[in-house]
Amino acid sequence: MRISMSLDPKLLEDFDEVLHDRGYKSRSKGIRDALKDYILRHQWMNEMEGDRIGIIAVIYDHHSIGVMEDLTNVQHEYREHINAVMHVHMTETQCLEVIVVKGDVKYIRELTEKIMSLRGVEHVKLTSTGIKQN
Repeated sequence: MRISMSLDPKLLEDFDEVLHDRGYKSRSKGIRDALKDYILRHQWMNEMEGDRIGIIAVIYDHHSIGVMEDLTNVQHEYREHINAVMHVHMTETQCLEVIVVKGDVKYIRELTEKIMSLRGVEHVKLTSTGIKQN
């Protein structure tokens, strides 16, 4: 099936560079592989159960109107599951927040997905592990 999509020129340039570095002969093959990876990460996130500890890495454009306030509001909503937050200025426009989380994965997943949906957020990655019960 054929589809069309709109992309930021810089995103497409970066994607094409990755494809070249990885030896892809076709942009379509690269997009299919990227979509499969995206789906697998989503499935992995939804299969987790129980108490988890981990980090949510968030890259966002701090010039995007309202993003910092929205990010703060979401973090306040899930404050019971957030142990610490570190803020890093990456470039003139990009910031990184590393959010240390602990608790029921249901809430960690909700928090991660709410952050992903915020306007101005460019990338979100959840890394977690189970908590060993003694």
